[in-house]
Amino acid sequence: MKKLPLLFLALWCVYGIAQEKFTLSGTVSESATGETLIGVNVLITDLRTGTITNEYGFYSITLPEGTYDVTFSSLGFTSQSITIDLSQNVRQNILMESDAEQLDEVVIEADVERASIRAAQMSVNTLTAETVRSIPVVLGEADVVKSILLLPGVTNAGEASSGFNVRGGAVDQNLILLDEATIFNSSHLFGFFSVFNPDAIKDVKLFKGGIPSRYGGRVSSVLEIFQKEGNNREVKVNGGIGAVASRLLAEGPIVKDKAAFLVGGRASYAHLFLPLFDIDNSAYFYDLNTKINYRINDRNSLFLSGYFGRDLFSINESFVNVYGNALGNFRWNHIFSDKLFSNLSVIYSDYYYGLELDFVGFEWNSGIQNFNIKYDLKHYLSDKLQVNYGINNIYYSFNPGRIEPNDAESGIIEDQLIKKYANEFAAYVDVEHTLFERLRVQYGLRLSNFIRFGQDEINVYENNRAVEFDPLLQIYRGADPIRVDRSSRSDQLATFTNLEPRISLSYMFNEDASIKASYTRIAQYLHLLSNTSSPTPLDVWTPSGSFVEPQLLDQYAFGYFKNIFNRDYTLETEVFYKDIQNRIDYIDGANLIANDAIEQVILNGEARAYGLELLIRKNNGNLQGWLSYTLSKSEQRTPPRNEFETGINNGEWYNTPFDKTHDITLYGNYQLNEKWSFNGNFVFQTGQPTNFPIGQFEFQGLVIPYYGLRNTSRLPDYHRLDISATLTPRKNRIRKWQAEWVFSIYNAYNRRNAASINFRQNQDTGVNEAVRTSIFGIVPSVTYNFKF
Repeated sequence: MKKLPLLFLALWCVYGIAQEKFTLSGTVSESATGETLIGVNVLITDLRTGTITNEYGFYSITLPEGTYDVTFSSLGFTSQSITIDLSQNVRQNILMESDAEQLDEVVIEADVERASIRAAQMSVNTLTAETVRSIPVVLGEADVVKSILLLPGVTNAGEASSGFNVRGGAVDQNLILLDEATIFNSSHLFGFFSVFNPDAIKDVKLFKGGIPSRYGGRVSSVLEIFQKEGNNREVKVNGGIGAVASRLLAEGPIVKDKAAFLVGGRASYAHLFLPLFDIDNSAYFYDLNTKINYRINDRNSLFLSGYFGRDLFSINESFVNVYGNALGNFRWNHIFSDKLFSNLSVIYSDYYYGLELDFVGFEWNSGIQNFNIKYDLKHYLSDKLQVNYGINNIYYSFNPGRIEPNDAESGIIEDQLIKKYANEFAAYVDVEHTLFERLRVQYGLRLSNFIRFGQDEINVYENNRAVEFDPLLQIYRGADPIRVDRSSRSDQLATFTNLEPRISLSYMFNEDASIKASYTRIAQYLHLLSNTSSPTPLDVWTPSGSFVEPQLLDQYAFGYFKNIFNRDYTLETEVFYKDIQNRIDYIDGANLIANDAIEQVILNGEARAYGLELLIRKNNGNLQGWLSYTLSKSEQRTPPRNEFETGINNGEWYNTPFDKTHDITLYGNYQLNEKWSFNGNFVFQTGQPTNFPIGQFEFQGLVIPYYGLRNTSRLPDYHRLDISATLTPRKNRIRKWQAEWVFSIYNAYNRRNAASINFRQNQDTGVNEAVRTSIFGIVPSVTYNFKF
């Protein structure tokens, strides 16, 4: 009997030694360029576990001591399998070779691996740069924003409209990040193009729900875009010449295998031909992408990236509009250990809007600046538990507008609308946890704090109400301030603190099917002041404060995911419900332009959206693509504040301008042979809600229309077909200069989709008539792409 404890002790020692764990970690890069790869699957087949590389190509997984076959796989690259003897911590960097045969067939990045079925993350779509370049778009210019519009749950206000709408949300409810820096306006030329150069893009990811707690500040979605780092092996140049714009990008080593640069530019030039037709108007854009990275050693890397873009639109030089984004980001990656990865970012972002009106005699300048410092860490505790945590702090400076005379005789008095200042702080923790082989959960908490600082002048109103209700006329109108206070910038006018829990989970029925569910709470402290269906550059941002409460989102989502037909096809279906508190609404007749008392025309209401999303994808073969369908509803209301008021729209729910009941997209890519490939997409959407007059009356000889409740009418349904063909000469194989021709037709059957419908009185008959305004008919284009 005395020997029994010794036996248990021996067994415990043997078991303890057998269960000793070590960490396998490293960085995965592309062999030809040295570019780190995002989202590479690292699979340990023997243990039916694995991980993926992060945004900087780093991976880490902790396993029991032993010998394992490890497979590294990513769509578009040749898979690699290596054998690792894990008897100590192992640092293993991997170089992956591009799979040339698959490169032109890429559609959506890699959800066909089993890890996608198992992962708790849901409501996320990833696009490769190759996909973006293959999708036919207007005027032949590849476009990130136009590409994500083909995904379920994503729409916009129509052709030539700015931004995009996700799951019934507004444009300002999307957080758009380029190398972690905030983009406040994602459009060139009022929506004809996006600000993202497809040649400079490395990865595009859209979060529609189940948003991890490291993101915050917007209640609808996160569009995260990373630029390429630059080729650290050899100098490469690529570009394209299109019908209205061209682009050029160069990248190469500064110090081979250690430091690299990237610089790319785009510019439109259609305006250069307008004088040939005696047209004095002009419209063009240009932008510049830059990046430098320096690998100090295996544990430290530095990155410096930037973007600068400008648009100019002028009419006879008497009206000149200039606007655009500028941003810069300095990042430091540091690996503390095989299990702990960190990233420190210092970010500057600026959005500028300028207007010059010579016929009036003044210049208008406005914008928003922010300074952001963030520190993120990822702790790989084991193969079943990973923890992300960090902090970030953003300081905002808002310039609603400054008016300056540009002519001494104009009579315009110089004026500065009241500048506003604010600070947003957040701390978060996010846990990725495998509870059982079939059950994974991702849960986190974000603590956000927003401070509205003092400003030169503050209107004070009776009962603290800037909007009053006229019971006689049954209308809302701005109240008159009872006094004007002054404060210093160090004063705090308002403070908001919110806890934002997030949780996502997945349960796997088998290797090819799972269900997922998520809950997300997010606070949004910035608001875009716009009462148009598509924002314009003149719209201004305003921070939360005494009269504008922060928006609060609660979103619930449930989904079923399945690989079918030997994983050649993937089925993804989700239902969602979103409830948003404090969505701002505008009183009838609200004037938002150059309004120094914006609180007098807005009220806090609520919004909701719910729907079903379906995505069926074909992932393999010469023919690839997807079919997406969204059935959804998006509404808002502003109820009365007391029993004596009516509320906006009589306090009833009404359709938001971005409510689209049905949204169907079919996209296909067919690789005929090495020389020819074909792409096409068909889009159908329910018509956009709008207001049509329901009657008219005559007053002093004028015929005046009157309207009913908000957004009860709709524009005609929207649909179009786009097609393209890509010709790649066979001689590309044997020469350094490689090229391709892209022939595309936008709106192939010349559908005249309505951008708006206006009503007027026919001058000849005196009868009222509706006039449809369309932006595009059929638009053919040719683009020549090259690289060497």
